[in-house]
Amino acid sequence: MVSEHKDCDGRIRCPCVICINSRFEKIDRVRAHVFDRGFMQGYEKWIYHGEPEDAVDDVAVGDVESEDEMIPILEDFFPSTTEDVQGEDEQPTTNPHFDDLFEKVEAELYPDCDWILSLNFLAKLLHLKVRGKIPNNIFEELLKLLKFAFPKENNIPATYYEAKKRLKKLGLGYDSIHVCLYNCCLFYKENASKEACPICGTSRWVNSENGKAKKVHCKVMRYFPLTPRLKRLYSSRITAKSMIWHHTRKSKDDGVLRHPVDGLAWKDFDAKHPEFARDPRNVRLGLAADGFNPFGNMSLAYSMRPVVLANYER
Repeated sequence: MVSEHKDCDGRIRCPCVICINSRFEKIDRVRAHVFDRGFMQGYEKWIYHGEPEDAVDDVAVGDVESEDEMIPILEDFFPSTTEDVQGEDEQPTTNPHFDDLFEKVEAELYPDCDWILSLNFLAKLLHLKVRGKIPNNIFEELLKLLKFAFPKENNIPATYYEAKKRLKKLGLGYDSIHVCLYNCCLFYKENASKEACPICGTSRWVNSENGKAKKVHCKVMRYFPLTPRLKRLYSSRITAKSMIWHHTRKSKDDGVLRHPVDGLAWKDFDAKHPEFARDPRNVRLGLAADGFNPFGNMSLAYSMRPVVLANYER
């Protein structure tokens, strides 16, 4: 089996404890490596040497067919909370958000419009706003134009605030963390209750002549928690299929790099962490930090940078 999966130079991956499938060697040399050094631990499924990988659950990768794509999304995100009924008179309960959103998703965009429903149209419209980086004021003008142009009894929101409010129960929130005016610290965890920066002493709030006015923070950072977003990607049968794309759709051609899964770094990681690699649902993230200066060797006046995690699954 192994000899049938040689590369163009007649080499195969060496599974010894030093090479750990990251180096290609002739079969005789691989045999000598394994004999002298020993076989790497955890490499039980010979996926780099021709042994077929385990099939993935058909439910996760099956095609999704629906009259409106928002309906299966709602069913996945807000499933019914029906539980075992203890008494005959007890009625099963349902998620109130699910019922409310289903009323909205079933609402027509305007009378006799049967090809796209109100919530689906709004979700696509907001998606275009994000993709096109449309400013809020221009987006509101667009909403007004659409509301005027469509039949009078339409369900298009009049303002951007109203549009966001309609989709709030579908969306994922974020944490607002106050920041020192000069980026010295975050008012978070041990600094959460402090009124001034512990480093430079600058007030956390904007000074106001009106002592009774509501306090306004000088600066705020919006933090998008990672864990609930990863859960959301697996909550929908639509996005769950893309989350295992690296396992089900990866290139079978040696030497062709179409995705990070085809690269040596990915395969080297799989060889070093076979338990993690065995389950295709495990998530790999790439970290990008604009201007990040870990060693302080750049002449910069401040050190706070945006940090973004990118999903490598597809």
